[in-house]
Amino acid sequence: MKALYKAGPQAGFELVDRPEPVTGPADVKIRVMTTGICGTDLHIQSWDAWAQGIIEAPLIPGHEFYGEVVETGAGVRDVKVGDRVSGEGHVVCGICRNCRAGRRQMCIHTVSVGVQRDGAFAEYVVIPETNVWVHHDSSVTPELGAIFDPFGNAVHTALSFPLVGEDVLITGAGPIGLMAIAVARHAGARKIAVTDVSGPRLELARRLGADLAIDVSTTRIREAQQELCLREGFDIGMEMSGHPAALPEMIDNMNHGGRIAMLGLPSQDITIDWAKVVTHMLTLKGIYGREMYETWYAMSAMLSSNPVLHAGISAVVTDVLPATEWEKGFDIARSGTGGKVVLDWTKL
Repeated sequence: MKALYKAGPQAGFELVDRPEPVTGPADVKIRVMTTGICGTDLHIQSWDAWAQGIIEAPLIPGHEFYGEVVETGAGVRDVKVGDRVSGEGHVVCGICRNCRAGRRQMCIHTVSVGVQRDGAFAEYVVIPETNVWVHHDSSVTPELGAIFDPFGNAVHTALSFPLVGEDVLITGAGPIGLMAIAVARHAGARKIAVTDVSGPRLELARRLGADLAIDVSTTRIREAQQELCLREGFDIGMEMSGHPAALPEMIDNMNHGGRIAMLGLPSQDITIDWAKVVTHMLTLKGIYGREMYETWYAMSAMLSSNPVLHAGISAVVTDVLPATEWEKGFDIARSGTGGKVVLDWTKL
């Protein structure tokens, strides 16, 4: 099969022939149709310090995907050949305290598809049946199915706290931040402000329902807060960027008792005013991945019940390229000016 492959501990990928993965008794083999390019994949490609600390090459990366089941192991009960599916990228142990308590997203032995085991930048990928999400809604296109993983990050983050009637600040209008706008609007937020420095992404934010899109290279959040006539600050914050300046400025503009969900991974240490966190009684919650599998049910239910949300999330995919043009796709994703980039593995 054709696959993007990192042969050793160095920057870059190669599109090469690799053996098809073997299907174990509890596994499902999927013919990959589409894959999304994630920030994690950009780290792995560039072989930066983060990648060097977590990746063991050789490796086939890729964890956001949609495809068709072509083979099932002898122990597989519910997933059938021919099912159209996406995959939960966190493979858990099932026996640690959190797994046994039903909190699988907190498993201390998590192995990530495309990070610690071969992933979906290939014609075929194998994952456990327990990680397969079958799409029963025919309106889920291959492009939309490829971004269920990051859509799940947006849903997990956005629904961490009640949103009905609340004023929301989202820092970072990357693909997940953009999807969080649509989710917050669906969930009943009152005012939604979004920050970024990319003009095209801020325009996408407006189209997805943001009341105010803030270019933080020229405008401070305090000014935006005044423009929205928020006398006491934002009620809910979603930090999606990982930028070292984003969280401190968010904290400065939260109402007392405000709640912040943090998904963005900081690239360096962040200094925040902990006295303000304490005296303003703020809540900070870290978010990683998706709740297994409550987030997946919520995603499918929202998309099937709300055509506006469906159209908005679909619109986050701004570039679809044949897998053979993967280098161009990675360049577009790395530029940070558009939405989600998807590779089509049916065009090789």
